[in-house]
Amino acid sequence: PHFPAKAKHVVHVFAQGAPSHVDTWDPKPSLARYDGKDIPGQNGVGMASPFKFTKRGKCGTEVSEVFQKFGDMADDLCVVRSCYTDIPAHEVATVFLNTGSTRLIRPSLGSWVLYGLGTDNQNMPGFVSLRPGGVPPGGSSNWQSAFLPGVFQGVSINTKAASVEAMLENIRNRYVSREEQRRQLDLVHKLNEIHAQNLQKDAALEARLESYEMAFKMQTEATDAFDVSKEPAAVRDAYGRSAQGNQLLIARRLIERGVRFVQVWAGGWDHHQDIEDRLPERAREIDQPLSAFLADLKQRDMLKDTLVIWGGEFGRTPMSEKGDGRDHNPTRFTMWMAGGGVKPGLVLGETDDFSYNIVKDGVHVHDFHATLLRLLDVDHERLTYFHQGR
Repeated sequence: PHFPAKAKHVVHVFAQGAPSHVDTWDPKPSLARYDGKDIPGQNGVGMASPFKFTKRGKCGTEVSEVFQKFGDMADDLCVVRSCYTDIPAHEVATVFLNTGSTRLIRPSLGSWVLYGLGTDNQNMPGFVSLRPGGVPPGGSSNWQSAFLPGVFQGVSINTKAASVEAMLENIRNRYVSREEQRRQLDLVHKLNEIHAQNLQKDAALEARLESYEMAFKMQTEATDAFDVSKEPAAVRDAYGRSAQGNQLLIARRLIERGVRFVQVWAGGWDHHQDIEDRLPERAREIDQPLSAFLADLKQRDMLKDTLVIWGGEFGRTPMSEKGDGRDHNPTRFTMWMAGGGVKPGLVLGETDDFSYNIVKDGVHVHDFHATLLRLLDVDHERLTYFHQGR
């Protein structure tokens, strides 16, 4: 590492779909005066937030009522109200937030972190992506290693699978013993060495062999890590025993075992209409699990070296769309961070009276990436990998 240690692990809770910042973390009372009226300087009719904001915690950070439980964690959060991105299209912006590139195939943030700092557990993947079924916009681009060696790519896990065995498919050979599997892998590695000496090294082949090797190592420790039934009933109740609760409980169990970077997909925030009903419904699904997750990390003294991040790929307009929803807004959105050396109880950045444009302390996606790496002791300008002579 380039700097003194602060964070050692990252849990990125990705609220894919773009939550409306003016209805969650960035209150704008001025919008009430323009509800149903043209907003000065903007092409559209204003829409006041239907949700009440109150000051929470000793810090007094204003939080929407949709986060009834999680608002109690305000003193642990650094809320960044002045994030912005380059493009208001879900798939491109999602990949951009995870890789820093809108066009070229680049390594994901988790891959860079794993490449830069290595893993704390050789028997577990250092980078795990937890998704609740389906494939998110941009697919594997969000956890790929691109031109970095394949060993640094994320392992994608479908947490909606009915069992641990279904989550972790193909890591166990049911027809031969572990000893025989070890002999097979050793033979394949020897054949690969001969191939590399006589012909050439093949990056794709190296990546495939690494995946075989990791699958073999995961057979015991990984199956234990993903089995939330081993948690006490009180802990499972606190997390909520829901799909989202299980994801975050698995995330805690993974970083407890040394996994460096955990990506938690928590989508469903694309509210172009009926935001008054749909946004609270989505918030309720994450409210209790997220509160329990932070509280659990604090109680275990893990929050101090675990950086937790929440946010979407862009923001929403203060104008109404279809009368009861909000359209995309790349010029402003909110993210929050907790733990891992972040200053708690802080609100960073300011937006204008309608939360459409930033007026102070703008944080571009690239700035966000640089900050995250800095908290992990890494100077982003010195973290390099030589690729195609560059």
